[in-house]
Amino acid sequence: MIHRDLAVDTSRAQVVDVTDAVERFVAEAGVADGVLNVFAPHATAGVALMETGSGSEEDIVAALERLLPRDDRYRHRHGSTGHGADHLLPVFISPSASIPVRAGRLGLGTWQRVVLVDLNRDNPRRSLRLSLLPG
Repeated sequence: MIHRDLAVDTSRAQVVDVTDAVERFVAEAGVADGVLNVFAPHATAGVALMETGSGSEEDIVAALERLLPRDDRYRHRHGSTGHGADHLLPVFISPSASIPVRAGRLGLGTWQRVVLVDLNRDNPRRSLRLSLLPG
């Protein structure tokens, strides 16, 4: 298995497209076929496959804010107001995604991109653990 940690800054956006960095990792690994796992080792972030650049990033943030309001209703209360909602996010946006690698490239659909979703404003320094299993 081939591993790499990828640093991600979420201070400017709550949905960060990491597809290009993930594709570079796969290309540098030189693996023709296999499976890539992208894992967010955080209790308040998730990994998603989605179309970007068409407004979907704002739509997912708005949907999550409706689902998980940022107020003081949560029992988990440390950090900023509503931080308890951040800890529920990985229940709805999985902390990992597995992606096939075919002919040395990510086997994504035409409009699919790999994104990190992070509504937690308390910690903008994130990482993703990339694990590539050759086939």
